[in-house]
Amino acid sequence: MNVKIEKSKACGEVFAPPSKSFAHRLIICAALAGESRVQNLAESEDILATLDCASACLGAKFSKDGADVAFSESDIYGKARGALMCRESGSTMRFFIPLCLVKDTECKLYGAGKLLSRPMSVYENICREQGLTFSHEGDHIRVCGPLKAGKFTVPGNISSQFISGLMFALPLLSGDSEIEIVPPLDSKPYIDITMEALAAFGVKAEWRGEYTIAIAGAQKYKSSDMRVEGDYSNAAFLEAFNLFGGNVNVCGLNGNSVQGDKAYLWQFRALAEGTPEINISDCPDLAPILMSVAAAKNGVHLTGTARLKIKESDRGAVMAEELSKFGVPVTVNEDDIIVEGGHLRAPSEVLSGHNDHRVVMSMAVLSSLTGGEIEGAEACRKSYPDFFEVIKKLGIEVTQSGN
Repeated sequence: MNVKIEKSKACGEVFAPPSKSFAHRLIICAALAGESRVQNLAESEDILATLDCASACLGAKFSKDGADVAFSESDIYGKARGALMCRESGSTMRFFIPLCLVKDTECKLYGAGKLLSRPMSVYENICREQGLTFSHEGDHIRVCGPLKAGKFTVPGNISSQFISGLMFALPLLSGDSEIEIVPPLDSKPYIDITMEALAAFGVKAEWRGEYTIAIAGAQKYKSSDMRVEGDYSNAAFLEAFNLFGGNVNVCGLNGNSVQGDKAYLWQFRALAEGTPEINISDCPDLAPILMSVAAAKNGVHLTGTARLKIKESDRGAVMAEELSKFGVPVTVNEDDIIVEGGHLRAPSEVLSGHNDHRVVMSMAVLSSLTGGEIEGAEACRKSYPDFFEVIKKLGIEVTQSGN
């Protein structure tokens, strides 16, 4: 799908889409508890993948009523009910691998796009140490447990998703466990989200010191009725229009949220006032929109960017490629990125979405200043399927062509 954006300003009030980070976690907890409900879900590709895997891996039975899903029962220890289709969702695959390993039967997890090229070494090493099956087999990963309780040493700078995945599974084992995180610890707010979701379903995981999480075994997930809070990650794209002369009021955000991407609130102010240095180790998903805003403002020096290489695209590199079409110089180093301000012009050619939802939405926001056309715009369905309809209602001139 190609999307053409004309020079235009966004004005109006809009509700933030549901938090994808919270939604993944609440779905898993609700599926494990049974007799639970999760309200305010968006049917993005990633969330649909997690629902599919809850059925296949956990034996979860559920019914949908609009944006709400009601779970009735599950069977974590039973044989998987078919393959786990993770689509392009890294969260889904990394959260479900340990849950699959709770079983003593084989599970197969399939991935699309770049998913299977993203690091899985943490789980591979755990399986090797415990003598469990972990095998990359073309378009899928094959695993077989049962996982044993104990001490798990996990690097803190690859992805917090490995830590969260273990946090879902370890309470189900008969013995107590500890996750020892090897510093530095990036993206800690995502671990806090996991702890909050577990606590909502009666499961306890607690910090013991700065880098150790203690999890008692033989816990049971308890029924609960939870509503997914608004998503700061995607709200950032909407509020970015305000730096370009717009007037958008984003409702439905939890002011006390533990979401790390809440940081955009002060980061945007810093971009408007000067050329800041911003460390994004705890909020890497904000990189594309921060780079777009910086290109239109005063530039930025982003640090803690190394993990951008292993997202849906090599985000630092592809954003540099696309911003060059706007005449903006970008320098991408191993763990930092420099975007120069004061060079923005209308793009010289069609922009590419690089099959990355956050790149697409960042290009759309920036194009509202200059005009521009984006190919592969359908990638936004991964996290924010109605993004273009929403910004059109806010007054951005959008024309779509293709599927």
